[in-house]
Amino acid sequence: MHIDGTEFGSITIDGKRYDHDVVIRSGRIEKRRKKLSKAEYGTSHIISKSEAKWVFEDGCDLLIIGSGQEGNVRLSPEAIAYLDKKRCRVSLRPTPEAIAAFNRAAGHKIGLMHVTC
Repeated sequence: MHIDGTEFGSITIDGKRYDHDVVIRSGRIEKRRKKLSKAEYGTSHIISKSEAKWVFEDGCDLLIIGSGQEGNVRLSPEAIAYLDKKRCRVSLRPTPEAIAAFNRAAGHKIGLMHVTC
């Protein structure tokens, strides 16, 4: 799976454009369940433990998070602790940089890409 690029409000993966945040794992592209974080923090810019649990899958050793075009997304302390416990490294970068990292990374990886701010 190859991420072709992003612009504000969209991401293109294998030639298909998505106009929403996405999670890429096990060869599938899913719409991000940002309501899990909004319910706890009132915003999707803080990733909650419940969203981290939904995103993570056994065997994943790298979660690459595209934090938005301007880098506004971050992990909650509880999400960081959960992913640490699962021994999953996290790379949090502005989405354009996260795309490059995702495309280069090998192994069992997951991508969570925020496509706006």
